[in-house]
Amino acid sequence: MTTPGTSGVEVSPQFPVLDTLRAIGALAVLTTHTSFQTGEYLGNGVGGTLLARLDVGVAIFFVLSGFLLSRAWLARQALGLPRPGLSTYYEKRALRILPVYLVVVVIAYLFVGGNEDAGVGNWLSSTVLIDSFVGKSLPYGLTHMWSLAVEATFYLVLPVLMVAVRPRRSGRSLAGLLGAMLLLSVLWLALSPHLDTNVAGSPGLWLPAYLTWFAAGIGLAAVHVAHQQGSTTWVVQQVVALGRLPGVCWSLAIGLLLVAATPLAGPTLLEASSVTESITKHLLYAGIGTLLVLSGVFTAPGTYSRVMAWQALRHLGHISYSVFCVHLAVLAGAFHLTGVEVFTGHGLLIWTTTLVLSLAASEVLYRVVEMPALRLQGRLRRHESVATSTTSPDTTATTR
Repeated sequence: MTTPGTSGVEVSPQFPVLDTLRAIGALAVLTTHTSFQTGEYLGNGVGGTLLARLDVGVAIFFVLSGFLLSRAWLARQALGLPRPGLSTYYEKRALRILPVYLVVVVIAYLFVGGNEDAGVGNWLSSTVLIDSFVGKSLPYGLTHMWSLAVEATFYLVLPVLMVAVRPRRSGRSLAGLLGAMLLLSVLWLALSPHLDTNVAGSPGLWLPAYLTWFAAGIGLAAVHVAHQQGSTTWVVQQVVALGRLPGVCWSLAIGLLLVAATPLAGPTLLEASSVTESITKHLLYAGIGTLLVLSGVFTAPGTYSRVMAWQALRHLGHISYSVFCVHLAVLAGAFHLTGVEVFTGHGLLIWTTTLVLSLAASEVLYRVVEMPALRLQGRLRRHESVATSTTSPDTTATTR
């Protein structure tokens, strides 16, 4: 629901285009994974490299998260309202990601080949989403969940990051925060080869390596709130003007993707071979994610907004989280169903099979798992408040 403030700032505005962009990010990730496992990366020139670079879908997710989650904090600050309650915030985040994730963990361990020897420790580390913190590899069917662990870590630290934005010096403190996040990411990427060798787990897959992408989303959120407040600063005006030109945003994003497909961003395979290539790829992906999300933040009425806000496309965005979670387990099943061996081609067949089955499975997960879990939001806290009120009225008054 949209809640306008007296200054023009809305606490909970709707961004229909972002739903469709979320679906595009999930489709990009599904496509890059199917292309890798069918061997389409190699032997197809620039086309194969572009397929490899569709892992930029993760950058889109992270910029989206940075924007959508931080905006609520920044808007409330601009209106002089209290910060979001931590119990409510963490409950929403947990109910949003954990139910479907836990279902997929069970599917992967029971039905995806390669996990037959998994022990209690493996099950436990996957259940609590710490595989990338304790090992160098992730279970089959769950290898993409490192990014969900990064998301979850960002959820945990976001309230702390928002505390760093001082109300009376919000511009300066925000700039300092975003600069620090960018600097830490670059330093982390520079140190990643050393960390991966000397630290348990996979430090290259931890939050510090991706803070730039979240910072980009936070920056967009700050611009959006400032724009609603009536700011006419040069930065705000230029960002808003660019956001109202979605064709330009997409053209620039595609241009950056083409640059990312050159040797500047490293080889075709998943990991860059040098620190310079890794940082270059990281910054190019930050630009792509920012431009695409920007096209959905300040969208002006027109063909782009009408098409991207089409309900069928938005629904794909609604089920995109389930698509992301389940598609690797489905991909393993697609190879089994078609009789195709891994890395032997038939990319279009495997992609089509995986997409159709993933959409079908995600529709079920969305209706049977996601929606019921989301409807639980607030119930546990309300039950706790009722129970507390029967024993300690004074405490209840305080907690409310």
